[in-house]
Amino acid sequence: MEPTLRVLVDAQLPRRLARWLTQQAGIDAVHTLDLPAANHTPDGHINELSMQEGRVVITKDADFVNTFLLHGRPYKLLLVSTGNISTTELLELFQQHLPLLTRTLLWNRYVELSREALVIHQ
Repeated sequence: MEPTLRVLVDAQLPRRLARWLTQQAGIDAVHTLDLPAANHTPDGHINELSMQEGRVVITKDADFVNTFLLHGRPYKLLLVSTGNISTTELLELFQQHLPLLTRTLLWNRYVELSREALVIHQ
Protein backbone atom coordinates (compact mmCIF):
# COMPACT_ATOMS: atom_id res chain seq x y z
CA MET A 1 0.00 0.00 0.00
CA GLU A 2 1.38 3.40 -1.02
CA PRO A 3 1.71 6.15 1.60
CA THR A 4 -0.87 8.93 1.59
CA LEU A 5 0.13 12.14 -0.12
CA ARG A 6 -0.07 15.25 2.08
CA VAL A 7 0.07 18.73 0.52
CA LEU A 8 0.03 22.39 1.47
CA VAL A 9 -1.33 24.71 -1.25
CA ASP A 10 0.31 28.14 -1.24
CA ALA A 11 -1.45 31.52 -1.39
CA GLN A 12 -1.08 32.18 -5.14
CA LEU A 13 -3.18 29.13 -5.91
CA PRO A 14 -6.93 28.95 -5.25
CA ARG A 15 -8.39 27.34 -2.16
CA ARG A 16 -10.60 25.38 -4.55
CA LEU A 17 -7.52 23.38 -5.55
CA ALA A 18 -7.00 22.22 -1.96
CA ARG A 19 -10.70 21.37 -1.64
CA TRP A 20 -10.68 19.50 -4.96
CA LEU A 21 -7.57 17.52 -3.99
CA THR A 22 -9.23 16.50 -0.72
CA GLN A 23 -12.73 15.78 -2.00
CA GLN A 24 -12.03 14.34 -5.45
CA ALA A 25 -8.60 12.80 -5.05
CA GLY A 26 -8.56 11.80 -1.38
CA ILE A 27 -5.37 13.76 -0.73
CA ASP A 28 -4.74 15.37 2.66
CA ALA A 29 -4.66 18.99 1.43
CA VAL A 30 -4.41 22.22 3.40
CA HIS A 31 -4.45 25.74 1.93
CA THR A 32 -2.57 28.64 3.49
CA LEU A 33 -5.98 30.22 4.17
CA ASP A 34 -6.52 27.34 6.64
CA LEU A 35 -3.45 28.36 8.67
CA PRO A 36 -3.65 30.84 11.59
CA ALA A 37 -1.94 33.65 9.61
CA ALA A 38 -3.85 32.67 6.44
CA ASN A 39 -2.27 34.05 3.26
CA HIS A 40 0.11 36.16 5.37
CA THR A 41 1.92 33.02 6.54
CA PRO A 42 5.66 33.56 5.98
CA ASP A 43 7.43 31.19 3.59
CA GLY A 44 9.69 30.06 6.45
CA HIS A 45 6.68 28.89 8.45
CA ILE A 46 5.27 27.09 5.40
CA ASN A 47 8.63 25.32 4.98
CA GLU A 48 8.74 24.33 8.66
CA LEU A 49 5.17 23.00 8.57
CA SER A 50 6.01 21.09 5.40
CA MET A 51 9.03 19.47 7.07
CA GLN A 52 7.18 18.68 10.32
CA GLU A 53 4.12 17.16 8.62
CA GLY A 54 5.75 15.70 5.50
CA ARG A 55 3.71 17.92 3.18
CA VAL A 56 4.42 18.75 -0.46
CA VAL A 57 4.24 22.51 -0.97
CA ILE A 58 2.27 23.31 -4.14
CA THR A 59 3.16 26.82 -5.28
CA LYS A 60 3.74 29.22 -8.15
CA ASP A 61 6.34 31.12 -6.09
CA ALA A 62 9.90 30.69 -7.40
CA ASP A 63 11.25 31.71 -3.97
CA PHE A 64 10.39 28.20 -2.79
CA VAL A 65 12.57 26.78 -5.58
CA ASN A 66 15.54 28.83 -4.38
CA THR A 67 15.04 27.74 -0.77
CA PHE A 68 14.64 24.13 -1.84
CA LEU A 69 17.80 24.15 -3.95
CA LEU A 70 19.87 25.97 -1.30
CA HIS A 71 18.51 24.45 1.92
CA GLY A 72 16.51 21.33 0.98
CA ARG A 73 13.27 22.89 2.25
CA PRO A 74 10.33 22.42 1.92
CA TYR A 75 9.98 18.65 2.42
CA LYS A 76 8.88 18.29 -1.22
CA LEU A 77 7.95 20.86 -3.85
CA LEU A 78 5.48 21.00 -6.71
CA LEU A 79 6.05 24.15 -8.75
CA VAL A 80 3.07 25.12 -10.91
CA SER A 81 4.59 26.97 -13.87
CA THR A 82 1.51 27.58 -15.99
CA GLY A 83 1.56 31.36 -15.97
CA ASN A 84 -1.87 32.93 -15.66
CA ILE A 85 -4.50 30.21 -15.73
CA SER A 86 -8.15 30.10 -14.74
CA THR A 87 -9.15 27.99 -11.74
CA THR A 88 -11.18 25.72 -14.02
CA GLU A 89 -8.18 25.16 -16.32
CA LEU A 90 -5.94 24.54 -13.31
CA LEU A 91 -8.29 21.93 -11.87
CA GLU A 92 -8.54 20.26 -15.29
CA LEU A 93 -4.74 20.17 -15.52
CA PHE A 94 -4.48 18.54 -12.10
CA GLN A 95 -7.23 16.06 -12.97
CA GLN A 96 -5.48 15.15 -16.21
CA HIS A 97 -2.12 14.54 -14.52
CA LEU A 98 -3.26 13.36 -11.08
CA PRO A 99 -2.37 9.63 -11.24
CA LEU A 100 1.13 10.34 -12.57
CA LEU A 101 1.51 13.38 -10.33
CA THR A 102 0.71 11.49 -7.12
CA ARG A 103 3.04 8.60 -7.99
CA THR A 104 5.79 11.03 -8.97
CA LEU A 105 5.48 13.06 -5.76
CA LEU A 106 5.66 9.98 -3.58
CA TRP A 107 9.14 9.17 -4.87
CA ASN A 108 10.60 12.55 -5.97
CA ARG A 109 11.24 15.76 -4.05
CA TYR A 110 10.95 18.49 -6.71
CA VAL A 111 8.43 18.32 -9.54
CA GLU A 112 7.21 21.01 -11.94
CA LEU A 113 3.81 21.06 -13.62
CA SER A 114 3.37 23.22 -16.71
CA ARG A 115 0.59 23.29 -19.28
CA GLU A 116 2.62 20.96 -21.49
CA ALA A 117 4.51 18.60 -19.20
CA LEU A 118 5.32 17.16 -15.82
CA VAL A 119 9.05 17.59 -15.15
CA ILE A 120 10.98 15.75 -12.46
CA HIS A 121 13.97 17.78 -11.26
CA GLN A 122 16.89 15.81 -9.85
